[in-house]
Amino acid sequence: MLAVRDQQDRAAFAALFQHFAPRVKGFLMKSGTEAALAEDCAQDVMAVLWNKAAQFDPARASVATWVFTIARNRRIDIARRARRPEPEVLDWGPDTEPDQAEIYEAGQETARLVAALSDLPEKQRALIQRAFYGELSHSEIAAETGLPLGTIKSRIRLALERLRQNLS
Repeated sequence: MLAVRDQQDRAAFAALFQHFAPRVKGFLMKSGTEAALAEDCAQDVMAVLWNKAAQFDPARASVATWVFTIARNRRIDIARRARRPEPEVLDWGPDTEPDQAEIYEAGQETARLVAALSDLPEKQRALIQRAFYGELSHSEIAAETGLPLGTIKSRIRLALERLRQNLS
């Protein structure tokens, strides 16, 4: 390692590579890294060993300790990257113009829904409007109106059944 650090000796690095690369790969695989990723990571560790050889200090750690510390840090980096969620795809550019036929159909469906709602009895219509337009839960509607929860559920269920019949 000192020859690599002081003289950038390629033969010494080749010997270090032959000795440590398989051991680093084995170390990574024992820690749960899949084989292909462990091999890539071992290659990366050895590249760091070459590029940062000037930072090696034999007074602070042995060569093996230094190499396996680099490998452990790379393994942690890989695990962190794997847990990061993929960024959300953002659609850039202008929105496409909606199809005129779709706009017309949506208008027709809205008109049919309004007509079907107007055909409901007032008590059912009021509950449907609170539940869907007011976004209230059945319990919230019961608390607001003072009606029993079972009555609220029954009226909404009956109203939805009538709407299904009218809209189909």
